[in-house]
Amino acid sequence: MADTPSPSLHHDDEPQDVGVSRRWVVNRIAWTSAAATAGAVLPAAPALARTGPAGPSSPLPEVKGKPKGDLTELTAAQIVGYIRKGRLTAADMVHAYVDRIEEHDDVYQAYVDRPSRKALVALAERRVSRVGPLAGIGLAPKDNFYTRDLLTEGGSLVYQGFRPTYNATAIKLLRRAGGLVLGKASMGPLAGGRATVYGTEIPTTRNAWTPDDVRYSPAGSSSGPGAAVAARIATAGIGTQTGGSIMGPAVAEGLTAVKPTFGRTSLHGVIPLTFTRDHVGPMCRDAMDAAMLLQVLAAPDPKDPRTQGLPAAPDYIRAATPVVRGKRTALRWKTRIGYWPGYLTTSDEATNKMRAATLRTLERMHNCSVIGEVTIPDDWDALTANPLGGSYAEPTPAFIDKLREDVRPFAQRLPRMLNGMLQSGDTYIRVQQARLLLAQRMMAQVFSSCDVLFTTSTGAFDSVGFPLLCMPTGFSPDPTTGYTVPRGVTLGAAPFGEQRLLSVAATFQAETTFHLVRPPDPTSAGRADAAGPGRAARRGATVPALDEPDDLE
Repeated sequence: MADTPSPSLHHDDEPQDVGVSRRWVVNRIAWTSAAATAGAVLPAAPALARTGPAGPSSPLPEVKGKPKGDLTELTAAQIVGYIRKGRLTAADMVHAYVDRIEEHDDVYQAYVDRPSRKALVALAERRVSRVGPLAGIGLAPKDNFYTRDLLTEGGSLVYQGFRPTYNATAIKLLRRAGGLVLGKASMGPLAGGRATVYGTEIPTTRNAWTPDDVRYSPAGSSSGPGAAVAARIATAGIGTQTGGSIMGPAVAEGLTAVKPTFGRTSLHGVIPLTFTRDHVGPMCRDAMDAAMLLQVLAAPDPKDPRTQGLPAAPDYIRAATPVVRGKRTALRWKTRIGYWPGYLTTSDEATNKMRAATLRTLERMHNCSVIGEVTIPDDWDALTANPLGGSYAEPTPAFIDKLREDVRPFAQRLPRMLNGMLQSGDTYIRVQQARLLLAQRMMAQVFSSCDVLFTTSTGAFDSVGFPLLCMPTGFSPDPTTGYTVPRGVTLGAAPFGEQRLLSVAATFQAETTFHLVRPPDPTSAGRADAAGPGRAARRGATVPALDEPDDLE
């Protein structure tokens, strides 16, 4: 593959991963590692072919009639469609979501800070004349995204009471597109584990599928966004992932979520963990909603050099639009699907059956070829085990000044931070070398034989920055609590393979209904249990309506 741009080779009917130089991907990983230590600016010129300029996204699916029933059951695509037809207003959605938040979030505990209803309605009404691509969408961003109008505490005493002076780039983009931030969603302390009362091990946020029982975890660290979307107290969530923190909660809550290729979405204004592994991605109810948010978020940011020099974002909405050929649903592109060795032979027979059924459903689709187990890359165990496979010492530098001030607010995260201080320079160098070798081998030995991989772990994909998507594929009883909860699968792809992942998910969801099932509402028993000691931080904070739109951007 050529290492220089070649516009003449651009093909609209090919997914973007076809035109990416794999040598360039490895070089970029090396540049990122260097930038993490030296503060160097990444080269801006991409070494890519078939990139093409960014164009307008495809139209959303057509909506018919008028919205009926509970408005919070509408997807993002439906909300935007009805608003564009004048059959719904953003203010209608504000009232629907705030009503439900006020009724149930004392149990879910998904939000830690919220604007007032008055502020949200004023913002929605001010945007009546400008119907953006996310008009009326209720958003629940994780509490590590900077927001000028709301606190940003990162789930930790370290940032307690912190109100930033600017908004994260992701928040700016979503708001400019018409999205409404309903509140800041809870998270694990400094992006580690499930959400808890700050400085303690007491769990707060509940899984939306078991609202009466705190024992069943919403997973972490993007606990709040996942619970909010599943509970229908937000249309979509925005999470971050360094080590499974988007995929874990999304699978636990029965959602469709995307962790895009590293650098595709800006990290400016996000409380950092690492320079080389942090990702921002959407957490939604279906593939189309995830595509809509990713279309807005996938933009180069001059304030984040990691987003520079990438190929222009393709049409994700088109990728998430199901294709029908004759009587068969089809993937948009010919796609080879593989799965990790042992994927269908775990110790849990129910899991094996669900995974096999998912593969059979896809195998019936036109343009889909299930090739079976892939080859494990050479030295896999060594390259993916700690310290080589982890962000072992990277979080510590981001917090070194605060560690020097006072270690007590770090609470349960302190051992991780102190461990980073004990790592030597040569260990860090070996970690970065392992990342390069792992990326090379994943591309050469896995994604040479398949385009999409069903995987059991996100660790390698997080380490090298390759994209992931998860989606619900069934339900089964939880062995500990007995509740029927969603089960899902996680798919990975080569760099810039988001279109492939969205196409697979959209096609699967066109033939199944798992993503349409709604969790039960909390009962009086759950409400009484949640009112006990350990109640989380603020609810319903009153923030005055802002006069200037720029204040929110």
